[in-house]
Amino acid sequence: MLQSRALLIALILLFSTALPEVHSKAIFEKDRRDWLVVPDAIAAYIYEAVNKVSPRVAQLLVDAAQIQPVVVTRNFLIKETTKLSILAEQLMEKIKNLWYTRVLGY
Repeated sequence: MLQSRALLIALILLFSTALPEVHSKAIFEKDRRDWLVVPDAIAAYIYEAVNKVSPRVAQLLVDAAQIQPVVVTRNFLIKETTKLSILAEQLMEKIKNLWYTRVLGY
C-alpha cells in the first residue's frame, strides 16, 4: 500500500512537471550516435523524482534496471541504434553528394 502510494505520488510529480533537464542533441548534428541520451535522462529524472519520495522504491527501480533481461535489451538497443546512426550518416552523405553533383552541378 505504501509503495503503491509512493509510486503514484512519484508518477504524479513526474507527469505534472516538464522535462527541462533533457537536453538532447539534434539528430542532424555531427554526433548523432547518442540517441539513447533522452531515455537515459528520463530514467534519471524518474529515479530522482522517486528517490525524493521514497528511497526504498528508488532502490527497487535501480535493482529492476539491473536485472538480466533489462540489461540485455538495453545493450541490444544500443547496438542497433548505433548501426542505424551509421546508416543514417551514410545516407545523409550520399544525399549531400547527389545534391551537389546532380542538382547544383558542382
